[in-house]
Amino acid sequence: MADKKLRSYDWFGKSDKMGFVHRSWLRNQGYPDDYFRGKPVIGICNTWSELTPCNGHLRDFAEIVKRGVVEAGGFPLEFPVTSLGETIMRPTTMLFRNLASMDVEESIRANPLDGVVLLTGCDKTTPSTVMGACSVDLPTIVVPGGPMLNGRFRGECVGSGSFNWAIKEKQKVGNYSEADILEMEIGVARSQGHCMTMGTASTMACMVEALGLTLPGAAAIPAVDARKKVMAQLSGRRIVEMVKEDLAISKILTREAFENAIVVNAAVGGSTNFIIHLLAIAGRIGIDLSLEDFDRIGSKIPLLVNLKPSGKYLMEDFYYAGGLPVVLKELKDYLHNDAITVNGSKLGDNNANNICYNQDVIASIDQPFKKEAGIAVLKGNLCEGGAIIKPSAASPELMKHRGKAVVFESMEDYHQRIDDPDLEIDENSVIVLKGVGPKGYPGMPEVGNVDLPEKLLRKGVQDMVRISDGRMSGTAAGTVVLHVAPESAIGGTLALVKDGDFIELDVKGRTLHLDISEEELTKRKTAWTAPEPLATRGYVKFYIDHVQQANLGADLDILRGGSGSEVTRDLH
Repeated sequence: MADKKLRSYDWFGKSDKMGFVHRSWLRNQGYPDDYFRGKPVIGICNTWSELTPCNGHLRDFAEIVKRGVVEAGGFPLEFPVTSLGETIMRPTTMLFRNLASMDVEESIRANPLDGVVLLTGCDKTTPSTVMGACSVDLPTIVVPGGPMLNGRFRGECVGSGSFNWAIKEKQKVGNYSEADILEMEIGVARSQGHCMTMGTASTMACMVEALGLTLPGAAAIPAVDARKKVMAQLSGRRIVEMVKEDLAISKILTREAFENAIVVNAAVGGSTNFIIHLLAIAGRIGIDLSLEDFDRIGSKIPLLVNLKPSGKYLMEDFYYAGGLPVVLKELKDYLHNDAITVNGSKLGDNNANNICYNQDVIASIDQPFKKEAGIAVLKGNLCEGGAIIKPSAASPELMKHRGKAVVFESMEDYHQRIDDPDLEIDENSVIVLKGVGPKGYPGMPEVGNVDLPEKLLRKGVQDMVRISDGRMSGTAAGTVVLHVAPESAIGGTLALVKDGDFIELDVKGRTLHLDISEEELTKRKTAWTAPEPLATRGYVKFYIDHVQQANLGADLDILRGGSGSEVTRDLH
């Protein structure tokens, strides 16, 4: 008999006309009769795409998850959703994160699913699928695709992503030839999986494990390690049990879970993009989370992981050293250890007995690599809604700095002038990039860590203060102020900065200040005119009209909160 408590009963359990229709068409794929008689239907939400290199192995992983679902007595049905390949898509996958979340939400709600497995990998596929799942609120488990093996170049380990930001310097200053760069290109991404630095993809994997949405230890297992396949199969088994226990995603994503994720992100030296994605997820599940929470909860947390771009090693090394469970054990005094995870156990119980196998990769809480590593939230007249900086990836000598602004009105302006030998800029200048916020680009690209001028690179300058309303890749480093809100495209103070204005950055004091008088600021505001709309039709127009500012997670205003799992109309 079909189980009337299952959501899928309304599709498959009834003996009326529509029950006949729903069952009969699916039978063309060869499913036996007992699949329609009370088995929990598990949707496998797959972000696989050949246009998303980091997720290229997830087509195979779906079959492994299905195996686990069937073993546990479930009925697995795989479905595709919008995939987001950070390394391929233009202008930026962040423009499409919210679109993908809508695809996930509506695909889950519209179909006869009792529980969901999210197959994720590249940066935005993790937050977008979690956001969509939150809005429906079914039992949900995440299977992260896993990082690549360490990149190799002439006997050294190199990180995919992190090396990208050094290419200009290597070519202009390090005298790397085209052959050198080609050799690096071939060896830096040598296996399936996502970036193996603690970039945004790895940060997102750590985020979902810290939130309790994965089985313990899932975040760091390399994509090609057989243990990743075991984790996928076990996740398939577990989601069936979650359905039987009615362990919906809202029961896991509590306020305490979000606070745990903030603490963990600081300890692993995670990406600044973590903030914008966690804020968006919180908005979907109905948790009151603010930008200030990230500073209050996470900024004093010690750095326990020695991974690029803040350190030396890569994700493969992190896994061999014990992975995230070791970090969670070390952080026990900072965490809500009673938070429930997808395996039904408490976070603290899951990680109580883990052992560190390499303290040069994972430090103890008593001897951290840095005493304070969390992302700092800045306020001031240049960022009334807030801005952020990642101290662990910045230059200590620039954490308090006063310099003259060198302003670029757009990315095109930057590319045209940055290497002009006559550009008035020195190592004490502050590079200001406008027009790269959520509405202004649109989509808020990862360009905040812009390359330095060639003439300064040749002088040996390796870092400068850079300020923008955009983001930066989690694989990047530098003294980079990001997510300035309000953004320049809507008339934030950033729009009013002129060449030669003095800007004061004080990370310890948490301030970012444009040193001009209130009278002059008012005068500039009065004279400012908004830029022409960048789109007049389609999704991009819709996005520009509805996207919120970075300090709110850059979600669409109409998507905050959830609509639940009920289908509003059917054919009965």
